[in-house]
Amino acid sequence: MYYPMYFDPTYILVLAGVIICLLASSKMKSTFHRYSGVRNHSGVTGREAAEQILHRAGIYDVRVEHVSGELTDHYDPRSKVLRLSDATYSRTSVAALGVAAHECGHAIQHQTGYLPLQIRGALVPVANFGSTIAWPLILMGMFISSRSSGFLINLGILAFSLAVLFQIITLPVEFNASGRAVKILGESGMLYPEEVGATRKVLTAAALTYVAGAASAILQLLRILILTGGRRRDD
Repeated sequence: MYYPMYFDPTYILVLAGVIICLLASSKMKSTFHRYSGVRNHSGVTGREAAEQILHRAGIYDVRVEHVSGELTDHYDPRSKVLRLSDATYSRTSVAALGVAAHECGHAIQHQTGYLPLQIRGALVPVANFGSTIAWPLILMGMFISSRSSGFLINLGILAFSLAVLFQIITLPVEFNASGRAVKILGESGMLYPEEVGATRKVLTAAALTYVAGAASAILQLLRILILTGGRRRDD
């Protein structure tokens, strides 16, 4: 098959990854905004829900703080701080409680030594370094003519694979945190069953963004393998 010189067919993989991520992000935002307008029956705010959930789990050394922005909620295991965004901290929507409970799920994972969370934490520095150094190594290997070119390419692929592995190990961590959140909100009585169903939709949509991120990373790795296949065989 003939392709014009300026067209790299492997860009299709990049485009597919971008489209998947955009669709997942759009789904997450629309679902969150939809249920951000639905007040929970108990009138509990995201902060209050987080504190109740943490204390219910026997966790008293995690602070709940406000962080600016939308959907910037996260749990910091190093400082044991659970940060809730503008759309969560003082809001009483079922979406806010779902996000707050999800982050509490991470705090509970941390306290109980949930293995995938520990693995992900250990991968953070190597994944960040790998994603930064991968393409420079691969490009050097592809453009230099020496016996070390194959080694550089393989080293770059290994570095990028660590970043992909981080994306993959993130999936069970996020799914587990969401599962814990839905269960806790239902058992605690903070939400009615129909409200729990709405919260599940919010967290499912959020989980899709992580699935999309992992799929995009895998497609990027596949593209790298295709682009470097000839050079790796030659060396």
